[in-house]
Amino acid sequence: MEKDEVARDTIAAIATPIGRGGIGVVRVSGPKVREIAQALTGRLPKARNASLCLIKDARGERIDEGIVLYFPAPHSYTGEAVLELQGHGGPVVMQAVLAACLDAGARLAEPGEFTRRAFLEGKLDLAQAEAVADLIDAASRQAARSALRSLKGEFSAVIGALNAQLIELRALVEAMLDFPEEELDRLHVDDAAARLARVRAALDEVLGKSRQGSLLRSGIQVVLAGRPNVGKSSLMNRLAGEERAIVTPIPGTTRDALREPLDIGGVPVILVDTAGLRASADEVERLGVARTKHELERADVVLAVFEAGQVVEPLAHLPAGAARIDVFNKADLAPGFLPPATGHAAVVVSAKTGVGLDELRGAILHAAGWASTGESLFLARERHLRALESARSRLQAAAGELRRWEFFAEELRLAQNALGSITGEFTADDLLGEIFARFCIGK
Repeated sequence: MEKDEVARDTIAAIATPIGRGGIGVVRVSGPKVREIAQALTGRLPKARNASLCLIKDARGERIDEGIVLYFPAPHSYTGEAVLELQGHGGPVVMQAVLAACLDAGARLAEPGEFTRRAFLEGKLDLAQAEAVADLIDAASRQAARSALRSLKGEFSAVIGALNAQLIELRALVEAMLDFPEEELDRLHVDDAAARLARVRAALDEVLGKSRQGSLLRSGIQVVLAGRPNVGKSSLMNRLAGEERAIVTPIPGTTRDALREPLDIGGVPVILVDTAGLRASADEVERLGVARTKHELERADVVLAVFEAGQVVEPLAHLPAGAARIDVFNKADLAPGFLPPATGHAAVVVSAKTGVGLDELRGAILHAAGWASTGESLFLARERHLRALESARSRLQAAAGELRRWEFFAEELRLAQNALGSITGEFTADDLLGEIFARFCIGK
């Protein structure tokens, strides 16, 4: 993709979180870095050397004393000249330093604009740029490790290897197009078929790892559903390890959806406790049931909670698309209970004693499709998965066109375009705007 045609201005933003801290950082990038450094500190520091400087505003009044770092282009995060002003991390001080940068000729950076410029300058490809945000937002250590691998270029390298195989195959096919069909040696046809099979197998492996990694990035949405007083809130508290939901013997205590983030085997899980599913004349409880239905529509996994030893009554409103686990709670009140055949995965637990909870945690991961074998996973986003799925469907179509080489070549081209969209080789500007708008300001 070509760089922005718009003339670059200089951007500035506070790069550290809002609030008080020992150190705060204001980052500046663009062609006016030299002038801004001169205006605020009286000199341009030596490249890549920490310098202790007084920081002043446009009137020459002292704002702070701190460390100033200068990174000349192209050897910086953005590929442009970059200045980092490290001062005391109070919000008033940071805002004053930022205002001084703006007065000296910079403008306030938009969300993700520093990383977008790094992408446009060729410092990162698009998958690596997205990994920056994923590393910041990682909800578990395993997610952070996967994001770091993507940031270092492992995901991009795998996509590049797939592209290289497609390029070789396309070159072979283009050569075949120069000859009449009757002159094609059977060996050439078999060679193309074998190469295509290898590319498809490699793509399937990447897609499998990407689907696994997407769970690390987005987390698994697990919704507890069931009739009142089956122990949903007690089960949530037990899984969360603290008293997050109110538990009483009075039916209908839970009125609103209550969310609790968990970490199960390194995989982030959002556990949602909901109002009991039943008809009620109480307006507030009816609103709670309506919210339960809304949460169920968004669930990756539904825990249909029943009371062990009691008659299993069908639950309405459970979505057909989500994975379902039937959880029979209160096993301590029904010794020796065996779950009935319901056609779904079933786990017997006791929120009171903790019996069966480890089995339930494993069942949640299994139902969500998690089956990590310890191999490197790619922290894929939804758009990556869509692109990989598109490439796979194009290669599948190509397999049916082994005798019509023009169509075969076209399917290969479309598959390569789909893969190229992952790293930004073929990416529309509006998609770039959507991606980087979700970054934090200053990154």
